[in-house]
Amino acid sequence: MRAEDDKGSLDRAAEQFMAARPQLFGIAYRILGSAVEAEDIVQEAWVRWQNTDRAEIREPAAFLATVTSRLAINLAQAARMRRESYTGPWLPEPVDTRADPQLGAERAEALDLAVLLLLERLNPVERAAYVLREAFDYPYKRIADILETNEAHTRQLVTRARKHVAAERRQPVGDGVHRRLLEVFLDAARTGSLSVLEGVLTDDVVSYTDGNGMRGASRIPVVGRPRVSKYLAAFAPRFWPPTEVRWVEANGRPAVLVTAGGDPVALLSVDVSARGIERVMWVMNPDKLAPYVASLAD
Repeated sequence: MRAEDDKGSLDRAAEQFMAARPQLFGIAYRILGSAVEAEDIVQEAWVRWQNTDRAEIREPAAFLATVTSRLAINLAQAARMRRESYTGPWLPEPVDTRADPQLGAERAEALDLAVLLLLERLNPVERAAYVLREAFDYPYKRIADILETNEAHTRQLVTRARKHVAAERRQPVGDGVHRRLLEVFLDAARTGSLSVLEGVLTDDVVSYTDGNGMRGASRIPVVGRPRVSKYLAAFAPRFWPPTEVRWVEANGRPAVLVTAGGDPVALLSVDVSARGIERVMWVMNPDKLAPYVASLAD
């Protein structure tokens, strides 16, 4: 009987965990910017949930969200140090959002690659506060409990993060305009059309290539319309001829998967405002591309 009770208890624990899992992954991913690390956090949360006296927990989802957030903050603090030794620009790991456009959240906030990149400049506690408020619409009191601080300080953390994002990013356009501009950009990049590139890029555009030191990946961001246009035009003859492109969705936005001989080479994403393309983001690191490409086959 005792064994049956234990099995029933574990079955209920698994049901409660699986119900909360999409939100847990969504929290961890937004705090970390890495799907692989987020999966590790979710697995650790499951282990802790199994080993917790669950009879004492009134709200399993709230308990699991708290555990996940704290684990993610701790890992983010360690990750910041590791990323200092990363070769070249670091970009968030892309995720396929076709099945879950909001990635487990109330709103699709803090999901766009450009926003996740900006959030990297915040400390992990500020980032967590922003994510829990903006994406998951948690009350300030609940966020304060998760962060083990007070409500007033929590409001300050969220306000600071909002100001940072607002100062660094212009209002994005809708998906239709976004895709049309990306189509024009892609065609110009593939043909090396300098004039068209200059027409769609903003004055202060930045191109980031995340390759972690791999050959052919720029190790510094390329800044400004003239430099980015010339860089892409020079890049075109040796990069594009052997490749094929496939339209995909990444982090809730249209994106382009570039392959060569069936193997992934890059994921191209752009950040677009009414002014034009503000950021060009090339994820070329195989360790980041592989999980994303695998998810497309699911």
